[in-house]
Amino acid sequence: MNTATGIGLIGIGYWGPNLLRIFASLPQIKLRIVCDRNNSAIEKYRLAYPNITFLTDFKAVINDKNIEAVIISTPAATHYDIARLALLSGKDVFVEKPVTLKISEAKALVNISKRTKKILMVGHLLEYHPAVIKLKNLIENKSLGDIYYIESRRLNLGKIRREENVLWSLAVHDIATIIFLLGKMPVEVEATGESYIQKNIEDLTFLTLRFPDNILAHISVNWLSPRKVREITVVGSRKMAIFDDMALDEKLKIWNQYKEEERFVSYQTLPKLKFGSISIPKVKLEEPLRLECEHFIECIKSRTQPRSDGEDGLRVLRVLKAAQDSLRKRKVIKIG
Repeated sequence: MNTATGIGLIGIGYWGPNLLRIFASLPQIKLRIVCDRNNSAIEKYRLAYPNITFLTDFKAVINDKNIEAVIISTPAATHYDIARLALLSGKDVFVEKPVTLKISEAKALVNISKRTKKILMVGHLLEYHPAVIKLKNLIENKSLGDIYYIESRRLNLGKIRREENVLWSLAVHDIATIIFLLGKMPVEVEATGESYIQKNIEDLTFLTLRFPDNILAHISVNWLSPRKVREITVVGSRKMAIFDDMALDEKLKIWNQYKEEERFVSYQTLPKLKFGSISIPKVKLEEPLRLECEHFIECIKSRTQPRSDGEDGLRVLRVLKAAQDSLRKRKVIKIG
């Protein structure tokens, strides 16, 4: 492999420009080609990146022997076809979330990745957020005690989508993050929601996930809130933590509050709440997207599995599909 890994980026619509900015700046790779079927998008960035070739046909990336890895940031419905061709052509693949729209397609990509020994990484961005990683460490070392429940809120006004509901657009982040934090899959999911702006495209959903060990998680996502919220609360038996991604700093706070037992004269044992101080663990502020992209390049160089590999993408997709089924059937869906 050359010292500078040749990279191709497919899709510079909504999220693609962020990937373009990061990958174009990484010294250990060379972003050679950017593809988008929209000529206006190409013209918008061509002058800013004169050393990159801009094309409209994504197969130019697939067929280029100097391209060793492909970044896919196209509509989710196209992920499977493009990722499949890229893997079969001998290229490592980074694909934005969700990995695909069908479980069968995600399984196929995982199998192709294993067979071809090529890397398949899914863009579960928050798994690379320093504050989320710190929160996972706190959970794993039992600093918070036994976990009772997790509450996640992802709210803002717009952007209204035509091709997907808010579940597939926003909740995928929270599902991926909660599975990452707990290190386990839920056993059942229940979802409710409503379509206020467009028929049959929910702009508001509430999800309840039940995990082993009696852990509950609640996810609230919508495009109708007047205030942008990106927040995850983890409640344990000893302490509680809040990750607030909208905070300029101090994105993670720990509440030293818990319950203890107090024995009364009647010999009845009742819980008593203890209220303590709030602590702010030191978390290095680094851009999660840059860390995610650097992780992909490191995996290419070292030939190691990404943190958010194809199996991770498949797990999240299984929960998404169950949530979608629950939304339509209005009942609890078991996850086998």
